[in-house]
Amino acid sequence: MAKILIVEDEIPINELIKRNLQSVGHECISVFDGEEALNEISKKNIDLILLDIMLPKIDGYDVFQQTCGVPTIFLTARNGLTDKVQGLKLGADDYIVKPFEMLELLARVEAVLRRTKKVSDSFELDGLHVDFPSRQVYLDGDLIECTPKEFDLLEVMINNRNIALSRDKLLDLVWGYDFIGDSRTVDNHIQKLRSKFRLEDRIKTVYKLGYRLEV
Repeated sequence: MAKILIVEDEIPINELIKRNLQSVGHECISVFDGEEALNEISKKNIDLILLDIMLPKIDGYDVFQQTCGVPTIFLTARNGLTDKVQGLKLGADDYIVKPFEMLELLARVEAVLRRTKKVSDSFELDGLHVDFPSRQVYLDGDLIECTPKEFDLLEVMINNRNIALSRDKLLDLVWGYDFIGDSRTVDNHIQKLRSKFRLEDRIKTVYKLGYRLEV
């Protein structure tokens, strides 16, 4: 997976981001000011930077201008349009305003890494091979047919592996907030994924919440 530099001076936020990114397989380096960030950038092969704007010593904009083209997502409490435009004009890959949902951050990280070719376009587990660009799934080398929603659900579970996802969150991520249905839709599709892709021991039921893909 990717090597990600987290530049955030609020220690609890930094640690929370780090734990969640590590849970899906990324390697993380945490720093807490702009000077530390530039030091790490100069000596490490960084795939992505999560960069706060309001930093001690050197602010995020100045740090970004010295990142040598490393893909960057700005993290900031600033929500003004001017700040967003400035960040994007400088060439940032994305911009997310605090407070944010961790699943949103993980999705944006995944999108930038895919776009910049810093992560694989496929996923493998226990004989299962998922090719994201072609939306095809193979089990022990054999192509397994699946519906669009089955693939969407599988992709969401993979991108958020080792994280407990509620049924409501899965409905939102896969079917959309305006979907007319209930949690039984999620349960039915989870059962299909378990049986179709031999994931009975990998997709765990989280009591009174939802499901988690354990990797």
